[in-house]
Amino acid sequence: MRVPLSWLREYVELPAGVTGRQVAEKLIRAGLEVETVEESDLTGPLVVGKVLTYENEPQKNGKTIRWCSLDIGKDEPQWVVCGAHNFEVGDLVVVVLPGAVLPGGFAIAARKTYGHVSNGMICSSAELGLGDDGLGGIVVLEPGEAKVGDDAIELLGLRDDTLDIAVTPDRGYCLSIRGVAREAATAYGVELKDPAELALTGSGQGGYPVRVDDAEGCSVFVARTVSGIDAKALSPRWMQRRLIAAGMRPISIGVDVTNYVMLELGQPIHGYDKARLSGEIVVRRAKAGEKLMTLDDQSRELDAEDLLITDDSGPIGIAGVMGGASTEISETTTDVVIEAAHFHPIVIARASRRHKLSSEASRRFEREVDPALPRYAAQRVAELLAEYAGGTIETEGTVVDTHPAPEPVTIRADHAVRVAGAPISVEESIRHLTSVGCEVAQSNEGAVAAPLAAGVSISTATEGPVAAPLAVGASTATTADLITVTPPSWRPDLRDPNDFAEEVIRLFGYDNVPSVLPKAPGGQGLTVSQQRRRRIATALVGAGLTEVVSYPFVGEADFEALRLDEGDERRNAVRLTNPLSDEEPFLQTTLLPGLLRTAERNVGRGSTDLALFQTGLVFLPKPDQRAAPLPSVAQRPTDEEIATLDAALPDQPLHLAAVLTGARVPAGWWGKAQPVSWSDAVQLARAVVEAVGAVPVLRAAEPEPWHPGRCAEVLVGDVVLGYAGELHPKVCTAYGLPARSVAIELDLDRLIEVGPASVVARPFSSYPVAKEDVALIVGAEVAAAEVEAALVEGAGELLESIRLFDLYTGEQIGEGKKSLAFALRFRATDRTLTETEVAAARQAAVQVTVDRFGAVQRVG
Repeated sequence: MRVPLSWLREYVELPAGVTGRQVAEKLIRAGLEVETVEESDLTGPLVVGKVLTYENEPQKNGKTIRWCSLDIGKDEPQWVVCGAHNFEVGDLVVVVLPGAVLPGGFAIAARKTYGHVSNGMICSSAELGLGDDGLGGIVVLEPGEAKVGDDAIELLGLRDDTLDIAVTPDRGYCLSIRGVAREAATAYGVELKDPAELALTGSGQGGYPVRVDDAEGCSVFVARTVSGIDAKALSPRWMQRRLIAAGMRPISIGVDVTNYVMLELGQPIHGYDKARLSGEIVVRRAKAGEKLMTLDDQSRELDAEDLLITDDSGPIGIAGVMGGASTEISETTTDVVIEAAHFHPIVIARASRRHKLSSEASRRFEREVDPALPRYAAQRVAELLAEYAGGTIETEGTVVDTHPAPEPVTIRADHAVRVAGAPISVEESIRHLTSVGCEVAQSNEGAVAAPLAAGVSISTATEGPVAAPLAVGASTATTADLITVTPPSWRPDLRDPNDFAEEVIRLFGYDNVPSVLPKAPGGQGLTVSQQRRRRIATALVGAGLTEVVSYPFVGEADFEALRLDEGDERRNAVRLTNPLSDEEPFLQTTLLPGLLRTAERNVGRGSTDLALFQTGLVFLPKPDQRAAPLPSVAQRPTDEEIATLDAALPDQPLHLAAVLTGARVPAGWWGKAQPVSWSDAVQLARAVVEAVGAVPVLRAAEPEPWHPGRCAEVLVGDVVLGYAGELHPKVCTAYGLPARSVAIELDLDRLIEVGPASVVARPFSSYPVAKEDVALIVGAEVAAAEVEAALVEGAGELLESIRLFDLYTGEQIGEGKKSLAFALRFRATDRTLTETEVAAARQAAVQVTVDRFGAVQRVG
C-alpha cells in the first residue's frame, strides 16, 4: 500500500515538519511493515506559466517543435523550446526554470537546441514524477486552478514523501489511507479525522432492487444510484495526483472516483451502467456452463464455487474480483448504480486463485473488509460523482445486511502482563485497546476502581474482597480483574485473549519489553539419540566431509540411474498428491539420489574433489499403506481423523549417506594425487559405527548401486546397517561423476538403537606394550573382518589393539586362498607381561581362527 504523506496528513494532525522517515519509524514501532520511504528529490524554481505565443517549426528529422513565449510573472517573457503540442495560447502550464532539479536528478539549465536557447522547459506528468498520464503531453492546468507565477511545487504537492507498506493478512484495514491514518493517530496520540464519518441518506429500502441468495458469501450489499452524470468529465487534478502517487493510473471520472474511495476507505466499489442492467441484481453461485467476459476482455469459464453478481441477462461480475464488460461504465453512461458489498474472504481468495485473477478489490476482500463500511463508501462515491460529474444522488438506496455483530471476549485484565512479562498496568492496557477501536467493560472482584484513564468510559461491577495490586502502576487493578472486550468491525483478527494482548504489547512498544533469558531446568540435556548423532556428525566433519541438505523428492529416472531392479523394495515409494515436479513425484526411500545430484552439480561447476554427507529421513510405505485422507479446512480435524492421518504416515527412519569423488589427497611436492577408493568408504563406515561406541562387522556384498566385489555390508552384531564401497561405473556415468566414486548409506536409527548404552574408556597403562604379528592363510571367501573378530575373541582381555596391515594372494599360498597379516598389541594395566603370557594369548587367538575358518598360520 503506497501512502502519500500529504494524503495521510488530511486525516491525522501530524507534527509540523515531520518527515516520511520519521512517520515510518512510528508505524514500524506500532507493528506495520514499512518497506521503503520514497523521498522527493525535486527542487525549484518550478512555477505556473501562461502561454503567450508559439511558433511551429518543422525540423529535418521530421519532428515539429514549438518555440514558445511564456508569462511566468516577470517583466520579460520566458522563451522555451517544447516538443509537445497539446496546449494552446492562453493555457496555464508548469514551467521548470534553469537551476531546478526534476525527479531522478534531472538538472535543468539554459541550453541551445533546435537553433534556440531554451531557458527551461514545459513539464509533463512523467517529468514531474506524477507518473504517465497516458496522454504523453504536458500538464495543462484548469482555469482558476492557479495563477501566473504561483509555486507549482506547492500547488501540485510535488514535494511529497510516499510510504510503501507491506500489509500483512491480519492488517487488511491498512490497505487504505483511513487504516494507516488510524495507526498513525494511535502512534502519535492524536485524534483521527475519519473520512468515513458521513451523513447517510435514504432508508435503504427503495433503491435499485437487489436479492442476495448466498448470505454466507455476501453478508452486506449496498446499492446507490447517481443519475445524470457527465461520464466525459475530467477527474479533479488533486484526485488524479493522489491516484498516481498511490500507484494507480487515472482513467475516467467513474473509474477514478471508485478507485479513490477504495484507496481512501479500503472498501472496493464497483459501478454499473444502469442502462445496461436488466432486472434486479442477484448475488448467487455460478451454474454449470456459465461464462463471463470480464473487464480485461477475457472470457472466463465459471466454477460452481464462484460467487457471482448477476441480473436477468446472466453473470455481470465475479463478486469481489472483477466486473463484467457488459455493464461497464462508458462515455455514454448517464446513470450509475454503485455497488459496495462485504464478501466472505475465503470465497474471494479461492475465486481469485481459481481464475488466476488478482485485483485491487480481491486483495482487500481476501483480508476481510470492514462490514460496517459499505453504506459509507457508497455514500462517499455518490457525493463525489455528484460534485465532479454533475450527477444527482437518488434519495433512496438499497441495503441488505445480515452480517453478525462482533462477539465480545472476556479476558483477564492482566493477560498482557502475563504474556509479555512487562510492567503494563491495567489502565494502560485498557487505554491501548480503546485506542484501536475496542469497547472495554471491566468487572472487578474487589473495591470500586478509580477512573482508569482520561477519556476512557467503562462500566464497573464489583463484588468480593479487595485484591492486591497487579503490577507497577496498576494501583486500581487486581489480579482477579476481568475485562470484556468487543473488537471493532474492522478488526476481524481480534478473536482470543492473545490477540488483544498482542495489540496492547505492540502499542506499549516491543522495544520496551525487557529481554529476560529463561532459566534452564536442571538435570536435562541432550538425549542419547541427540548425543550419538552429534558424535557421528563430528566424526565425519573431522574426517574432512561437508554436510549438505537436498530435496527429498525422487522419480523413476533416479531408480533407473541407481540400477534398481523392478522388485527392489526401494522402488516402493510414497507418491505425493501435489508434487513440485511431475518428474519427481515420490518421497525418497534412499538418500543417494539427492546426494548424488548435489555432487553432480558441484562436479559440473569444476569441483571434482568432493567429500559430502547428509543425514535425513527416508519414507518407507507400510505393507498396507493407504492414501492419506484430506480433512475439511472448515474446522479442526476430529481425533478420529487425526488418528487416520497418523496411520497413513509411512515409516520414516533416519539415514546417513556420504559420497566421495576425485582425489582423497591432492597432488603436490610430496607426490601424485591419491584417488578415493572403496577402502575410504569402508573406513568412513567404520568411523561412523565406532563414533557411538559400537564394533563394526564388515562382510562382502553386491547390492545396487555399488560395484560388485568392491562393496561391504556394515553390521553391528547381526543387525545390518547399510553398505559402503565403490559405486557402479554406470551409476557414476548416469550422475556425471568421476570414475570410481564411492558412497555409503547407513540406517542411523538402527545404529543408535544397537549401540552400547554407554562408552567405557579403557584404563591407561604405563607398562610397556608387547608387539606380535600373525599371518593367516584362509579361504578367499572369508571376510577379513570375520577373521579379525575371531582373533579378538581368542586373544582375551590382554589384547589392546589389532590392525590388518597386509593382504596377499599368489601362487605361494595356493589358488582360492589369501593371506591376512595382523598386528596385535598386548598390554596389562597392572604389570609387565611375560613372554609366556604374550605367547599364550597369541596362540589362543590363532586357535579360534583355526577352529572357525580352518586358518593356517603362515611362517616366513
